[in-house]
Amino acid sequence: MPHISPHLSPRLSPRLCLLAAAAVLAGCASVSPDGLRGDVANLAAGRTGGVQASLPAADPAARASAEKSVEGWLAQPLTQDAAVRIALLHNPGLQARLAALGVADAERVQAITLPNPHLALGRFTNSHEREIERTLAFSLIDLITLPWRTARQAERLQIATLQAAQDVVTLAADTRRAWLRAVAAEQIAATHDRMVEAAEAGAELARRMVQVGNWSRLQQAREQAVLQEATRQRARAHLAAATEREQLNRRMGVWGLQTQYQLANQLPPLPSSALPAEGIEATALRERLDVQAARRQLDTQATRQGWSRAGAVFGDIGLAYSRNTTTERDGGHREITRGWELELPLPLFDWGGAARTRAQAEVEQSAAQLQDTAVRARSEVRAAWLTYRTALDLARQQQAEVVPLRQLISDETTLRYNGMLASVWDMLAEARNSTQAVANAIEAQRDFWLAETDLQLALTGTSPGALQGLASGAAASTTPQGH
Repeated sequence: MPHISPHLSPRLSPRLCLLAAAAVLAGCASVSPDGLRGDVANLAAGRTGGVQASLPAADPAARASAEKSVEGWLAQPLTQDAAVRIALLHNPGLQARLAALGVADAERVQAITLPNPHLALGRFTNSHEREIERTLAFSLIDLITLPWRTARQAERLQIATLQAAQDVVTLAADTRRAWLRAVAAEQIAATHDRMVEAAEAGAELARRMVQVGNWSRLQQAREQAVLQEATRQRARAHLAAATEREQLNRRMGVWGLQTQYQLANQLPPLPSSALPAEGIEATALRERLDVQAARRQLDTQATRQGWSRAGAVFGDIGLAYSRNTTTERDGGHREITRGWELELPLPLFDWGGAARTRAQAEVEQSAAQLQDTAVRARSEVRAAWLTYRTALDLARQQQAEVVPLRQLISDETTLRYNGMLASVWDMLAEARNSTQAVANAIEAQRDFWLAETDLQLALTGTSPGALQGLASGAAASTTPQGH
């Protein structure tokens, strides 16, 4: 290794000061005190359906306060917004995701912190003299590339923060869907209870008619079949209600006595007007978090491409300072030598071509992923809006036309029964049909709000996956046929 003369050391003092200042700045990097939860909450703001994204803090006092808030929300009839707030504060999966983000922040700080210097001590003796070597060495390339590595790690952390915000937005949407399904399932189960009551009345009347000889066993069997079918549908409706409630429990992260909460009585009413279709694609490309994350990834890979070849060739540059002391055994004469050592790799075999090709391929991959994400966002938001608009039209039809029409038929049947122009069986059949129409209207209302949740997620959040829309929820109930 070449040694620099001690006479040149005064000229290096300004450089030493500069390197020392850079080293001090590298040591000043620190992790976020809240584990980047505040940044995630800011990114998720406005994307959780109007609910402020309050995320759980890491300290025990904040967690205790969050638990009190959860208990207060569960003590009242659970609304949709309250369910989302509980999920964001109490869901264990989200807490694990936020903790992983804190780990990524700590890894960022560790990656941009300069490695500790190495101190080498050596003592060598022979019959004439004793030599003591002291060498202080550190990686020069780590110090030179510190600004670039700091920017790169910051970009990576921003991508991780965007991904965590996507998890928050997705959890909020999943909780809304679970709440909608749970409330609708309880409403539908209540309608099936009323249908069973009507079928039980018909079966009891049929039994009495057979006892007095006015009906045949065949007619009674038909009414018994109607009762059995209504009972089967009621059992399935109550099972669906219990299952959907458990889905909501998992989203909110509640268990034990916390699951004894009371749900709201009914779904939100339909809106007076529909969201327009103009500009939805531009909104998705501008607001969606997965599109932003793909852009960040492309920027990071493009920046890395410029350093890839130089890093592969000159990635092991080392700088060392040596101070050696030699002492003669006979005369006691001491001689001190000082100097610097610069270690450079010789690019004889690896000229960085593979690293450059890899970096270029990674940039092309990130660009293709960004394009794929943008195309998918456009398609998903169009499909989500079409599902949303169709679901709104069907829900309005059920509420404004089908249910009133069934009510009119029921009222007219009652008038004819009072005039002895219709039988009691006609009355019971129309009661069951009217109740089934109400159940269908509840399902249509639920499907609309599910479609609206998917649309909001596709517009400002991330990919909603398989759109829920009209095909989601419980299976369509079979309408009982009247006699």
